[in-house]
Amino acid sequence: MRGRVPRPLLALIGAVAVAVGTFGASAHAEPLAADPASDITTLASSAGCGSAPTISSGTHSIQVGGTNRSFILRVPDGYDSSRAYPLIFGFHWNGGTAGDVSGGGTDGANWSYYGLQRLSNNSAIFVAPQGVNNGWANSGGQDVAFVDAMIARLESGLCVDTAQRFALGFSYGGGMSYSLACSRPTVFRAVAVYAGGQLSGCSGGTQPVAYLGIHGISDNVLNISAGRSLRDRFVANNGCTPQNAPEPASGSRTHIVTSYSGCRAGYPVQWAAFDGGHTPGPIDGTYEDGWQTWTSGVTWNFFSQFGSGDPGGGGDGEIVGAQSSRCLDVSGQSQTNGADVQLWDCNGASNQEWTRTSAGELRVYGGKCLDAEGAATAPGTRAIIWDCHGGANQKWNVNADGTITNAQSGLCLDATENRTANGTKVVLWTCNGGANQRWTLG
Repeated sequence: MRGRVPRPLLALIGAVAVAVGTFGASAHAEPLAADPASDITTLASSAGCGSAPTISSGTHSIQVGGTNRSFILRVPDGYDSSRAYPLIFGFHWNGGTAGDVSGGGTDGANWSYYGLQRLSNNSAIFVAPQGVNNGWANSGGQDVAFVDAMIARLESGLCVDTAQRFALGFSYGGGMSYSLACSRPTVFRAVAVYAGGQLSGCSGGTQPVAYLGIHGISDNVLNISAGRSLRDRFVANNGCTPQNAPEPASGSRTHIVTSYSGCRAGYPVQWAAFDGGHTPGPIDGTYEDGWQTWTSGVTWNFFSQFGSGDPGGGGDGEIVGAQSSRCLDVSGQSQTNGADVQLWDCNGASNQEWTRTSAGELRVYGGKCLDAEGAATAPGTRAIIWDCHGGANQKWNVNADGTITNAQSGLCLDATENRTANGTKVVLWTCNGGANQRWTLG
């Protein structure tokens, strides 16, 4: 991975950090133009869904404000235009290139898009934009405008889940990801900032965005205090409880990941501090960096926790039975198709965290849907989980009286035989107004 961030470039990165950091607050005194695609709650699939793709993997050019800009696109193998894919932007560091991010440098495919392309297993669309003069000064908002233009081009030609756009980057690329969190909070679902600083401006910066910050305690290019400052803006914006997040001791060669508490539903903040310097790929227990780093997994897990749909508090969290005060729970924390849904004591585990999407789904684990088994419509049909496929048996109406009805059958989600004990199976049943058919979404 040293081939990705050659040592001679570190001095150049530091010089730009000083030069650009001085104008970050003033370079964007005038607000950027309003984003035309800001309402992510009303559109879960892009215009390119259901049609033959009009853009493919490779290097592409686009005109933005009279300037020719370029980006590298990675479309998943086996791309299916009927499936909406997450869209992930990977921004290079100062002196780096889009090719470095896409190609992975000396580590090749293992480090492509900071290791996320490998972990995605062809489940996401990746973009590596090229910065002007190999950086992200974002003068006059030109780089944010570039991102806007890429999104419009990609989403007209590919099937994108418009509620799952993500950005990450290292150093200057981290600064650009932070700038997007500030200026495009309703466009990007989450960002990950590796060893970043306020280098690309922060137009806006008052709305919540799911935020992951990763920084080394001995970073001598962008001090960890810069990373803490970026993080704390979104601790505040996201309504999280402020804290001095723990950080590892010098010489420990370890890392500590902190998930902030009290954050607004759907807008988590995580902070990963490590004993190391200015790198996106530290490896615990060593003074080396490389694709075996833990940072890829932390970032992929942070991004992949989000399902499609409204990121706000109108859909993410527990579903609690009015009669039992117990949670809708996937039996045994199973992620296997056909696993039963039951009542269980609420415990905050991932098998009790449901996301209500704009498509009418109730998702768990990101890609599994609450499902009427076998698309059956008779009372007594089991409620299970299954890979989300868009069928009517996976769509649900959350009603004002607290009932949840299946869009296909019209039957109510029901705790079997009015039982309230842990392990009570949940089925579909004729709606009768009973307390065992009323639910509260957290």
